[in-house]
Amino acid sequence: MKMNENKNRPSLLTAERYHDISMGHRVVGHESKCRHLHGHNYRIHFVCTAPELDALGRVIDFGVIKERLCLWVEEAWDHKMMLWQEDPLLPQLKEIAPEDLVIVPFNPTAEAMARYLVEEVAPHNLEGTGVTLVACTVEETAKCRASYRLLPC
Repeated sequence: MKMNENKNRPSLLTAERYHDISMGHRVVGHESKCRHLHGHNYRIHFVCTAPELDALGRVIDFGVIKERLCLWVEEAWDHKMMLWQEDPLLPQLKEIAPEDLVIVPFNPTAEAMARYLVEEVAPHNLEGTGVTLVACTVEETAKCRASYRLLPC
């Protein structure tokens, strides 16, 4: 097949970067071990797109993804304990180590974290770039990951 035969097919160019952090959490109501306070070495993958490529032919410079998304995750989440605002342990932990907590409006599953990064964090942090975070994958381990992806309109 020649390259130009696909010219009229829908396509999507993306720029992707990942960032590693260490963070604790617990999943309230989990039926197994994850109901306990524990942590992971997370790998968070960011997938960006734009309606047009820039003058150099890029979706976005990888350094901009680092500055706007990776560093936000580093500053806001790395080496902290993420807890749901409804977690029954929250009042006691706030008394012990309030500076160590990231309190979120969702039960902190990998799925919810990925969705939060796409829907809440990225639109604010990528404002003015013309770029959209269309997908995010949160890896808890090399074997376990969850993704959230915006579907095309």
